[in-house]
Parts: sequence; structure tokens; C-alpha cells
Amino acid sequence: MRSGSRLKITSLMLALGIVLSLQATASAAELVGFSDHRFRPGTIVIRNSEKRLYLVLRGNRAIRYKVAVGKSRKAWTGHAQITAKFIRPAWSPSSEVRRDFPHLPNVIEGGAPNNPMGAAAMTLSNGNYAIHGTNRPGSIGRAVSYGCIRMANNDIQDLYQRVGVRTQVVALP
Repeated sequence: MRSGSRLKITSLMLALGIVLSLQATASAAELVGFSDHRFRPGTIVIRNSEKRLYLVLRGNRAIRYKVAVGKSRKAWTGHAQITAKFIRPAWSPSSEVRRDFPHLPNVIEGGAPNNPMGAAAMTLSNGNYAIHGTNRPGSIGRAVSYGCIRMANNDIQDLYQRVGVRTQVVALP
């Protein structure tokens, strides 16, 4: 093999390794053991104290995602269902958010860089809350929202494909 060919193959392998490592780190999702038998497969379980969301699978397993949760006195606990699913949704601030940030427009179009819903959103039956992506990935792993569950955009896209409307959602302290 000529040295030029060897160099091209080595460069190609290096580039492939970089792409694969970026893909591996792009998602915070992990397959983990999950033995809390209160929850059936297909249920979404949010553990606010851990800042993690679990999609319960069969065989005592779950897919675990790192999330942002509601800030102090904004986090919710209890039961809800997914009521609708949206790709690149528009966003309108709630009256509470508008009170804190009166300069916000009435609507921020889907896909806009300042749209806090990110790549996708799934609305919940318990009020003005959703599980959604974010344009602020640095907020993941923190208690910062007004009650919504924020996920990295690649993670919300993954979860979005795995669940449907009427999926049960349980938020624990």
C-alpha cells in the first residue's frame, strides 16, 4: 500500500472516529436498570430531585434522560398525560412568564433561535406545562423552568418518537 493511500485511510478513520464520538456524546440518554414496579412500561417518570426523566421499558429497564425541571416553588408533582405533540412549535408566554418578562412578544415562531420550546414539545394535561426541547442547553440538569420539563433537543426528538398522545407522565419530588 502506498503511503498516500495509507494516509487517506488513516485520515478517513480518524474523521469517522470523531463523528462517532460526537454522536455518542450528543445525547444524554442512557439505558439503565429500573425496578420501581409502581410504573408500567411506557410510562414517563420524572424525578425532580434527580433532574432526570425515565421512560420505563420492559424487563426492569428504562431510558434515562437528563432534564431541567421547575425552579423552587414551580416544580410540579403528580400525574398527567401527554395531550398533544408538536415539532418546532410556536410559543406564547404564560401570564406568569409575561409578568416576569413583560418585554416578550405575544408569540415566538417555531424554529426561531429565541423560541424556548426547542425542536419539539409534548403538552401535558395538568395545565400550562410541557416536556420540550430548549434553546438553552446549559439549563439541562438544573431547576430553572416555570414547571416545564426541558430536554436537550436531540433527547426530546428521541423521546418524541418513542411515546404517543395519552402516555402517562408521573412527576415525583
